[in-house]
Amino acid sequence: MTDKPAKKTDLMTEAERDAYHAEKMKKKKAARDKILSTKTEEKGLLIVHTGKGKGKSTAAFGMVFRALGNGMRVGVVQFVKGVWNTGERTVLDKFPDQVTINAMGEGFTWDVADRQRDLAAARKAWDQAKALIADPGYDMVLLDELNICLRYDYLPLDEVLETLCNKPVDKHVIVTGRNAKDELIEIADLVTEMTEIKHHFRAGVKAQKGVEF
Repeated sequence: MTDKPAKKTDLMTEAERDAYHAEKMKKKKAARDKILSTKTEEKGLLIVHTGKGKGKSTAAFGMVFRALGNGMRVGVVQFVKGVWNTGERTVLDKFPDQVTINAMGEGFTWDVADRQRDLAAARKAWDQAKALIADPGYDMVLLDELNICLRYDYLPLDEVLETLCNKPVDKHVIVTGRNAKDELIEIADLVTEMTEIKHHFRAGVKAQKGVEF
C-alpha cells in the first residue's frame, strides 16, 4: 500500500499550525465580508420547505419562533394538521399578542376520505391565509401543508400563485409540504428539499411526543 503524502500541517509545530490556521481564517473572513458587502437588498421572502424527508414543518415553526424572538407578529394556517394537538401550538398559544394560529385542517386526506369535506376545509383555510397575507399587521405567515392541498387540486393553483406573487413586498410567507408544484418553486425566493436518508418509522417506531408532534 502506498503511503499517503504528508499534509502541510503535519510537518508543522503547534505554534506554526496555530499561525497557519489564523491566516487561513483571516482570508476566509475577508472573502466572506466581500460577498456580504454585495448583499444589500432587504425584502419579504417566499420560502418553500418540501421533499419526502421529515422536518419541513419543524423547520418552518423554528422560523416562527425566531420571528417571535425578534418581536415580529406571525400568522399560522395549518391546512391539514388541525386535528392534531401539537407541542408547537401549545407553546405558541402563550404568545397571543404576537401569533395567530388557525388550525383549520381535518386530518390527512386518506383519513377523512371525503373529497367534498377536503375541498371545503381547504377553501376555508385558504381564505384565512389570504386575509393574513393581506393584513399589514403580520410580518410572517406560515401556510403549513399547503402543498398537500395543491397536490390534490383542492385549491386552484393559479389563484394561489397569484396571491403569493402579489404578497406585500415586506412580508415573509412560508409554505410547507411534500411535492411542491414546479410553478411554486419557480416563484419562490428560497426552496429547501428535505431528503430522507433514514427514518425510524420504517423500523416500526410510531410518532412520538416532542419528535413528531
